[in-house]
Amino acid sequence: MFTGIIEAVEKVRSVSHGRLEIFVPEGWKLSDGESVAVNGACLTVSGLKPGLAVFAVSPETISKTALRLLKAGAPVNLERALAVGARLGGHFVTGHVDGTARLISVRKEGNSRVLEVEKAADAVMVEKGSVSLDGISLTVYDISGASFKAAVIPHTWDNTALKSLKPGGLLNIEYDILGKYAAARSPAITRAFLKENGYI
Repeated sequence: MFTGIIEAVEKVRSVSHGRLEIFVPEGWKLSDGESVAVNGACLTVSGLKPGLAVFAVSPETISKTALRLLKAGAPVNLERALAVGARLGGHFVTGHVDGTARLISVRKEGNSRVLEVEKAADAVMVEKGSVSLDGISLTVYDISGASFKAAVIPHTWDNTALKSLKPGGLLNIEYDILGKYAAARSPAITRAFLKENGYI
């Protein structure tokens, strides 16, 4: 489990079949089997070298995420798993990416950048709800049938890999897990449901 608060931006050292090598910050004490969110995708540490972590990447993760597009030298957002008792600064992010979404546009508005991102037809989103984009916890608004917007404050823009993404690029997207559970448990509002529950 993660929070969507990015801890570091580091670079990819190498990419090969089912394997990703990424530089990690000095002082990070990782261990084999530990989970780290890389651009929002939960990956397992399968090897360690000084200043470097090796991650196993499953075929499912490769097919469903933008990690398949990474090349050596690309910047990535990193977040270690949430420690029990730590502050939850963003929202609950599982690292189980739902898919990819294309960045439509970026524009400066006041002190922030406003991202417009494409939205899948079956996306579970609510105004002022949360979404994880490349592992970053953001608040969504102006949701339409085909897109939504999220404002990125200067601190987030300066301290994540978002600033290197251009319109047309793909983002890993994870919809709010609480919203997905609520949608899965909500019955369809049909005439039969209303009658059964005494509304008609």
